Amino acid sequence: MQPQISIVVPLYNEEAVLPLLISRLNALMLAEPHTIEVVLINDGSADATPAMIQQLALTDERYTAVSFSRTFGHAAAITAGLQHARGTQYLMIIDGDLQDPPELLTQFLEKAEQGFDVVYAVRQKRKKGPLKKLAYWGFYRVLERMAGITIPKDSGDFCLMSRRAADIINQMPEKNRFMRGMRSRIGFKQAPLLYQRQERKAGISKYNLRKLLRLAADGIFNFSDLPVRLITMAGLGVMTIAGAYLLYALVQKWVYGISPQGFTGLLAVIVLLSGVQLLSLGIIGEYVLRIFFQTKDRPFYVVEQVVRRQTHT
Repeated sequence: MQPQISIVVPLYNEEAVLPLLISRLNALMLAEPHTIEVVLINDGSADATPAMIQQLALTDERYTAVSFSRTFGHAAAITAGLQHARGTQYLMIIDGDLQDPPELLTQFLEKAEQGFDVVYAVRQKRKKGPLKKLAYWGFYRVLERMAGITIPKDSGDFCLMSRRAADIINQMPEKNRFMRGMRSRIGFKQAPLLYQRQERKAGISKYNLRKLLRLAADGIFNFSDLPVRLITMAGLGVMTIAGAYLLYALVQKWVYGISPQGFTGLLAVIVLLSGVQLLSLGIIGEYVLRIFFQTKDRPFYVVEQVVRRQTHT
C-alpha cells in the first residue's frame, strides 16, 4: 500500500543523532492516523550513517535508505528524497539534526487541510551567535528586495507540501537548487507556520561559512536579475560623473586657463573603476557559470544504492 505521507530527511555524518531521530520518528508514526514512510538520504557520509540507515530499511518497511556514490550536497539530497518519495498526499522535509521537530507534522497537516499546498516553517528564534543571526536576518531582507518573487523571510527547507506541488518541483531542471525559492516559484496557496528552532541534539553543524555563502549566492543569482541591472546602472552613473567632470575640466581650461591637477586623485579613480570592473565581471561570471553547468546536463546526483524492504500482501 502506498503511504499517504513521506518524510524526507537528508543526512551527512549524523551517526550521533540518528538513534534519537529514529526514536522520535517512530513515536510520530505510531501517533499519526496517516500511513507514513521516511526517506533517509545519505549524502556520502564517512561515518556509520550509511550502514545504520540500510539496516533500518531492511528491518522496517516504513523506511527507505537512499545512498549517494559521494557527497553531492544538501540540495541534491533533498531533491533525491522528493524524487524517491511515494507519499500520495503530502511530503515533508526536515533536517536530520532535530533542529526541525518532526512532531510539527500534526500542525503542518492542520494548516494544509485548510486548502494550502505548501506550509513552510518560519523560525521565531535562532539558537545561533549574534553574528550569524545578523547575517541570516540581513540575507532574507536583501533577498526579499532583490528576488523577482516573494520568498518568505526566515523560512528554511523545513516544510510540508502537497503531492502536486512536489511533482512540479521535481520537474524543475535547475542544477543550482535553492529549494525555498523553487517552492515559492510554483505558486499555489501557501501559509507559514511559526516555530522555535531547536538546538542541534548531537554532532556538529555541517554548514560552514563557505557553504552558507554559496547558499546565499544561489538564492540571489537564481531568482534575481537585479545584480546585472545594477551593473548597468553603475555604468550609467560612472559615465554621468565622468561627463560632468570632463565638462568641468574644459570650462576650467578654456575660461580660467587652469588645468586640473592631482595625481593622487587620478590614481584613486583608476583603482576605484578597476575594482568596479572586476566586481562586474564577477557578477556576470556567476550567471555564466550557472548557464555552463546547466548546459552540461550532468546528473544532479548519483545513487549508489536504494534499500527498501519489500512488503507482501
